[in-house]
Amino acid sequence: MSRSVQAFAYARPSALVAGDGRTALGLETAGGTTPLGAEAHPGFFAGFLTSPQAAARGLLAVADVASARYHQRTLRSSLDPVVTGNGDRLRFESFSGCCGVYARLDVLREGLDGADTGHGTTNVDVNNPLRDALSRLAGDEPMHLRVGPDELAVTALDGPVVEKKVPLPDRWLRGFAESQVVSAGFEQRAELSAAEAVRFLRALPRSSGPGAGRGPMWVVPAGRPLRPTTRPAAGAVCLPGPERLAALQRVLRHATALRVYGPPGAVDGAAAASAWEVALPGMRLTLTLSPDAARGFSGEGGVLEALATDEAAADAELVSVLLAWEPRIDPAELAEQSGLSTARVRAALVRLGTAGRVGYDIADAAYFHRELPYEAGRAERHNPRLVAARALVARDAVALGAGGVAHVRSGELRYQVRTSPGGVLSCTCPWWAEYRGRRGPCKHALATRIARGSQAGSAGLGGTAPAAADAAPTSGAVR
Repeated sequence: MSRSVQAFAYARPSALVAGDGRTALGLETAGGTTPLGAEAHPGFFAGFLTSPQAAARGLLAVADVASARYHQRTLRSSLDPVVTGNGDRLRFESFSGCCGVYARLDVLREGLDGADTGHGTTNVDVNNPLRDALSRLAGDEPMHLRVGPDELAVTALDGPVVEKKVPLPDRWLRGFAESQVVSAGFEQRAELSAAEAVRFLRALPRSSGPGAGRGPMWVVPAGRPLRPTTRPAAGAVCLPGPERLAALQRVLRHATALRVYGPPGAVDGAAAASAWEVALPGMRLTLTLSPDAARGFSGEGGVLEALATDEAAADAELVSVLLAWEPRIDPAELAEQSGLSTARVRAALVRLGTAGRVGYDIADAAYFHRELPYEAGRAERHNPRLVAARALVARDAVALGAGGVAHVRSGELRYQVRTSPGGVLSCTCPWWAEYRGRRGPCKHALATRIARGSQAGSAGLGGTAPAAADAAPTSGAVR
């Protein structure tokens, strides 16, 4: 697994301080990006929280996910959560170390009592003493929230006094991008009242148990409640690894509703991702689960089509200058501003997501602008299937033929790639036979897409495709 090391430099540790009849929560920021460019310690908010306990426990839930590994639990993660100011809200995000759970706490305008939030993205220090203090918080006395250094800290700052260095695997960045693509296809499938949500979540298993490997768990709406089942049925939503919802236990006493999101359409029995949103006073906490506890989002392949085309790369450059830190990005509006089709704008947003520059809010059914601290192009360079596909093209292993058919040599084997009327590529390799596109294209389909793009670029629209190579038997492929 490719890794780099991210250094988080904070002016001082984040802290919760009580006194004078109120509590003050100071969240310290590391280097981040704002409309003015890179800043060492950006400030996004100074004001009061309307529901202090709910906000404290929601922040703890996001920190729980950031420090958890739900698969191979002997290893731990230590990535600090990310905060984004979008003008009307604060978004706190994290990803589990195993890449299987994405968490986000949205503190909305009605949850904040103060000036509008700033714009930008940075990491926030959530240290163990702060976690302990937030866990002990009782009562609902006024809480002042400061995200970023106060004026005194700015004037006295002569260098970082707190520094954390943590490894950032490339698959974490791919996980952020893939979870966005997956959730963009979700729709709301169920909603429970506060009491029903508490009963349902508290009844879930806290550990995977001896039979965890037998298959995913499903839930079916049965009137208002949700009924767990081991078999998918009409209207069922997959709950893969129910123990991964443990972080929601933090906020149950403040919950006003539970909303469940998943992919639409018929259930075919295959495990699927899902999202679980707890509504809180003035905020919402959402956990998005990968299709299996042992299967991180990083391998889902939903971004590969966008990464494989030069058109999406050029479109992403154009769309990126129009984002403007908006809390709700409308692809149709971007299409009008950019002159691109809505479909091309959506592909550009997917590509920008691989650089951590946009996320997706299921509740709003809209993208939002943020800037994660990743180097642009990093996910593309280190994606195994994309790297393998480009290697196939470089070795002239792709023979394009008429009728939307291509033949790809992979080692001593050849695979046939066909184009459906809807433009979807299918392949005769074992990867396609097993997943049928549920985890994105195989490397042979990607190589075909890249080769066709190169041919169109060099020969123009009137170019003639080379003759197809002879087909060969299908067997043992490496994805």
